[in-house]
Amino acid sequence: MGRNILVLCEVKNGKLRNVSLEALSVARRLAGDGEVHAALFGVDPAPFADTIAQYGADKLHAGEAAELSVYTTDAYVQAFVRLADKVRPDVILMGHTGIGKDLAPRAAARLGTGLVSDCTAVEALDGQIVLTRPIYAGKAFQKRTFKRGTVFATLRPNNFELRESPAPTEVVPFSAEIGHLRTIVREVVQKAAGGVDLSEAKVIVSGGRGVKSADGFNILRELADVLGGAVGATRGACDAGYCDYSMQIGQTGKVVTPDLYIACGISGAIQHLAGMSNSKVIVAINTDPEAPIFQVADYGIVGDLFQVVPLLTEEFKKVLER
Repeated sequence: MGRNILVLCEVKNGKLRNVSLEALSVARRLAGDGEVHAALFGVDPAPFADTIAQYGADKLHAGEAAELSVYTTDAYVQAFVRLADKVRPDVILMGHTGIGKDLAPRAAARLGTGLVSDCTAVEALDGQIVLTRPIYAGKAFQKRTFKRGTVFATLRPNNFELRESPAPTEVVPFSAEIGHLRTIVREVVQKAAGGVDLSEAKVIVSGGRGVKSADGFNILRELADVLGGAVGATRGACDAGYCDYSMQIGQTGKVVTPDLYIACGISGAIQHLAGMSNSKVIVAINTDPEAPIFQVADYGIVGDLFQVVPLLTEEFKKVLER
């Protein structure tokens, strides 16, 4: 059975977000004989068209409007709802990112359909789309289906396999016709950020209060750089002023699912576990052998992180230089 599927693609720092490619991969698998429609707002589609085509989009709708050059809720909701009314998709997918979390509920309400957010699995069973999402801080999983209307879901990054399915993508200019806006962004000022995006990182080296100071995070950054990963932190470390809150992982911070999560000096409070317990491999380093973090870790090292982390860094360097 064919399904028409609409996917919102996001560009960050001049690159397509990995979760957008994951969403296209899921869409192509679910579409069957139907069409996959990719949407790209506020940027020149030319640099991204080949990549989007590689992941199976039949059409790329390029939203053209000056108001879309910077994300604002009003402008994106108007543009996305207008595009959905034009495409009339059976399924809508987008990443569970800052934009996805803000845009999806509003768009779903305008379209008169439901929304299942933060999905970690999507499959087609007996003609229905079955969506799986974690509940109770990741302690249980819930499966949801739609009885009627458009299936609308946001996907958690790093949970879906990337599958290339090259297609002859047609780029379709889309006039968004943005109406009255309650909010207009005049300027975007952000902290200088480099390296890997924490929410999509395959490797994360994270520190807690056991890191003891802002300087203590330097050895974590060295290990992350060697592994091509990102550095995260617990709320306790952020509250103590060791690092910025943009690095916070947990129930009140970012939820991450990397291939490898290295927890350094982290006791394992439930609020932090809620943000990282679904990581594929967890390595814990702590001086306390009774620390709760060891209960969820695949590998545990009882020791001083200031001795263990530099040793790991040197060993990884040797392995990667071979």
